[in-house]
Amino acid sequence: MPQVSERVRALHARMTLDEKLAQLVGYWLDQNGTVAPMQSEMAAGQKDSGQLPEITKHGMGHYTRVYGTRPVDPAERAAWLWAEQRRLKRETRLGIPALVHEECLTGLAAWQAATYPTPLAWGASFDPELVEEAGRAIGESMRELGIHQGLAPVLDVIGDPRWGRVDECIGEDPYLVGTVGAAYVRGLQAAGVHATLKHFVAYSASTAGRNHAPVNAGPRELADVYLPPFEMAVRDGGARSVMNSYVDIDGVPVAASSHLLTDVLRRQWGFDGVVVADYFAVAFLEVMHRIAADRGEAAALALEAGIDIELPTGDAYLEPLAERVRAGRLDVRLVDRAVLRALAQKEELGLLDPDAFEDEPPTDIDLDSPRHRQLARRLAQESVVLLSNDGILPLRRPARVAVLGPNAARPEALMGCYSFPNHVLAHHPGLPIGFEIRSVQEALVAALGDAEVAFAAGCDVEGDDTSGFAEAVAAASDADVAVVVVGDQAGLFGRGTVGEGNDVQSLELPGVQRELVEALVATGTPVVMVLITGRPYAIGWALDGEGPRPAAVLQAFFPGECGGDAVADVITGAANPSGRLPVSLPRAAGAQPYGYLQPVLGGPSDVTSTDPTPVRPFGFGLSYTTFAYSDLAVDATVDSAGLFEAAVTVTNTGAVAGCDIVQLYGRDVLGSIVRPVAQLLGYARVELAPGESRRVTFRVPTTRLAFSDRRVVRVVEPGDVQVWVASHAQASVEHAEVGGTTAGAISNSRGRERRDVPGTSTDRALLEVTGAVHEVTGADPRIVEVAVTPV
Repeated sequence: MPQVSERVRALHARMTLDEKLAQLVGYWLDQNGTVAPMQSEMAAGQKDSGQLPEITKHGMGHYTRVYGTRPVDPAERAAWLWAEQRRLKRETRLGIPALVHEECLTGLAAWQAATYPTPLAWGASFDPELVEEAGRAIGESMRELGIHQGLAPVLDVIGDPRWGRVDECIGEDPYLVGTVGAAYVRGLQAAGVHATLKHFVAYSASTAGRNHAPVNAGPRELADVYLPPFEMAVRDGGARSVMNSYVDIDGVPVAASSHLLTDVLRRQWGFDGVVVADYFAVAFLEVMHRIAADRGEAAALALEAGIDIELPTGDAYLEPLAERVRAGRLDVRLVDRAVLRALAQKEELGLLDPDAFEDEPPTDIDLDSPRHRQLARRLAQESVVLLSNDGILPLRRPARVAVLGPNAARPEALMGCYSFPNHVLAHHPGLPIGFEIRSVQEALVAALGDAEVAFAAGCDVEGDDTSGFAEAVAAASDADVAVVVVGDQAGLFGRGTVGEGNDVQSLELPGVQRELVEALVATGTPVVMVLITGRPYAIGWALDGEGPRPAAVLQAFFPGECGGDAVADVITGAANPSGRLPVSLPRAAGAQPYGYLQPVLGGPSDVTSTDPTPVRPFGFGLSYTTFAYSDLAVDATVDSAGLFEAAVTVTNTGAVAGCDIVQLYGRDVLGSIVRPVAQLLGYARVELAPGESRRVTFRVPTTRLAFSDRRVVRVVEPGDVQVWVASHAQASVEHAEVGGTTAGAISNSRGRERRDVPGTSTDRALLEVTGAVHEVTGADPRIVEVAVTPV
């Protein structure tokens, strides 16, 4: 049984079975539109919220999305919530308030609340400190409204960009995902809101990038790629809640896996919080996975595996589970285990305090304060990735600018799938977004001052209608420069081009957007192509294709309510781009799934006619200045704490101030298990004035080199390790033994050649890890310490 306080144990001792089960479920007050998979079918039998006294007669565990299911005035809803919590305290026998949970993936998903960049943009920023600050601000808004638990962050390592939920993820590298995700956890929980890690685990590894599809990852891939971010968020971030993934792994649904939910999560990692079911995941054991004959058996399987709370409703954990316990077919101690955890969480959040909700509800509520907007804009600026530039950017006060494309004038194009406008307001046409947001077109008009700005959409995001091409081409022909804004529309389950349930088979830009860009380029007017997307697309034609191409290409991953301003800041030079790709830019859909953590056999060779090498690699991004690395020094000894030092000097060799993302990579020269040719060991954001140099020192635990051996035990093996600093994952990988200053072109026996990918790297240093094989334990460090000092 869990270790809990005497207060919790005494409260538990007073509870009837019905009161216990009531603490293990949620109730969805409002269901308006579809915001969860199979919502209409799964929640069809829920009692009407007008019967709340009857529904809550035994108490209530969670209230599901009080603010986030339909547009509600925050102050009016807070007044209702305070009154409802007081009623629960007054009218139920045990007087326990309900825990309120909400989505908070791009900020609080509520009407009028600030909408931040999507998590893929967090990854592109390579800035955990800023993400932590944003998480704290989001958490403070939530706590003010009486919300206790946030269903974020998503720690799924991107495995296939065809998957619709890529925009919810942070990146394709486990360490980047873990450091950024743990930072968000710390920020949210510093404000008194419990973070919920999702989706535990391997949701993003589903077959062919299809939502809810089976996962065929082996135990080693699971241990070395998909589990580490969750472990980091638990051990280093202190996460208090975890949510299961919908998938089955090698035939075992995660919702019924005691190995993952109990052995790994609790016994190996020491997690002592609560595990909540993803919406309807318990019932899915019956209706989708078909390993349970009915809801009662589904409830028993999930509870025994380690799911404490059924969300969003009590479809399985109420009557079906009660019947099973009373019939003697389920040990009530499993119920008690979950109830004790649920009560301990409520105690930790202050819900068991006598004065809970005795204060007055907030009335002067600003969910989109200047602080929110400042953080959102900084994060958006830092996340914009410059993919190519022939020197046209930053713009030098052009007289006539054409702003074109289907995403140029649409504010909703700037926001992710789990933003309130795209998640909920799509079901309420005509209602205002509820906060200030400027499109790219509006932001450019404001930023360009006296310039004459023309606009034409040219086409829609989806569809094959080219009737608007002529107007766009004419506008481009009359301009000094054309900015064409293309990409995605986020939505759910068929609404939009990316988002939950919006998986694709092609990675070409949706609709006729490529044709529009090519028509604009053909005018001869310099074209700046801006991608606002929720996934990386196959745009090699715009970067390396034969013939005319855009003069510059910018990538923004749903940059949020200040994203239009951030894009304008980068285009005009008010901000120097510092974003780096958190996911490889694919060559084609047929090359997927692909991530940069590949062994030699995972790359191009003479024995295959296909080339999986990305068009632009993980970690890639250009700047308006240039950087150089020198004097790499790696301490050849490992200290008693199991750390080694690697230091490099980075210099701004250009004429303007800028920020470089210094990336430390390594690889095992020889391993008992096949190892990748490059692995990110650590990274640092370094701000530099023109001509300035700084010394960046990484203190790296050798556990960054750990992997699962043939026993599937994580170990650090003795042997030689090559270590180098590079501007992206591909820099110097092709010249694995000699290092180099730039990444060279790759060709194979079939005569294909890819253009050089700009990048810098140091020569490789050799580190020797000595001693016996070291098994990695929970006491071993995982985080790389970074120090940046003047030279």
